[in-house]
Parts: sequence; structure tokens; C-alpha cells
Amino acid sequence: MSAKTLDFWFEFASSYSYLSVMRIEPLARDAGVTINWRPFLLGPVFLSLGWNDSPFNIYPPKGRYMWRDLARLAARYQLPLTMPSRFPRNGLLAARVAILGAAEPWIGEFSRAVMSANFADDQDIADPAVIHAILTRLGLPADTLLADATSDANKLALRRQTEKAGELGLFGAPSFITPDGEMFWGNDRLEDALAWVVDGPAI
Repeated sequence: MSAKTLDFWFEFASSYSYLSVMRIEPLARDAGVTINWRPFLLGPVFLSLGWNDSPFNIYPPKGRYMWRDLARLAARYQLPLTMPSRFPRNGLLAARVAILGAAEPWIGEFSRAVMSANFADDQDIADPAVIHAILTRLGLPADTLLADATSDANKLALRRQTEKAGELGLFGAPSFITPDGEMFWGNDRLEDALAWVVDGPAI
């Protein structure tokens, strides 16, 4: 395993997290960096900042810009994009499953499948049937994983991870934190974060 690592903080309801989830594994592999997957919930983070909704909804011009920007970037990366009929969707169940799988080899494939369901296929990722179908399609024990995901211990694990995001000063997703504590925010900083890990501090 590579000694070089990068913590990847993402949210399944986050539009820009979609882009990074779909891109990060091959980029990290080429850079020789191991990704630590850190699913969390933006809702509590936003509430701590005084927002009761996504800023893309609170500020309509910002939201209009984001969707146009996302369309441009998805086209560049050759990723499908369908504006969800509800935004943001509730990513709680998916995040709970991802907490279970964060150190498992299937975490990347699962995360991409959930993001595709939300941002390419306009499926309701809050629906247990949607998550069950994804897990089954991946050849994973869906019933067991969903039961474990909703256990009290796992609910607490996600809550603590979300609290940790706030303690680290995260205010959005995706965010990337290097081993020396440098934070990079946004899909457009993914390559910069990997370069920082590989080459060392630039300043």
C-alpha cells in the first residue's frame, strides 16, 4: 500500500462531490496515492453556519451558475448528468452504508453507483430499495449491509464523522485533507490536493 494518502470528504447529495467521486480513483492510482474515503453529511455542517438548506438553493443565482458549471464539467469529463428532480436529496442511508465500507475494496464502486443513481439516473437514493439494488448489483450482501448500516453503532459512527468534519473546519464538499493537514475544497482542487501529497508543500 502506498505510504502517501489523501482524506476524501464527500457527500452523496453534493453535486460537485459527484464529479470527484467519479474521477478520484484513477487519478489517485496514477499518482500513487491511497484514498481514505470519508463520507459525511453536509446538513449539520450547513446548520452550524446558519444555513437550513444548500446555499445553491438559498441563493438562486449561485444555484443557476452551479448547474450550468456542472453541465460544462460533466461534458469535459464525459460523465452523464441529469439534474435531479429533487435537490439536495437525502444521502443519509447511502452515507451509513459508505461508513461501513470506507475501508473495503468496494467503497469506490459503491460510491460511484450511488452518485450515478442520483445525478445521472435521477433515482431517489433515500429509498432503501435503490440502495439495496445497487448493493445487489455489486454482488454484496445487501440485506446484511443495510441492517448493519442502520445499527445504533453505525449511526453513531456517521454522526461522529460528521462532527469531525466540522472540527476540521470543513464547510462544503468535496474536500480533501492531506497528511500534513492542508485542506483543499472543491472538485477543481482534486488534482492540486494529489500534487501536494506527492510533491510536498508548494508554499
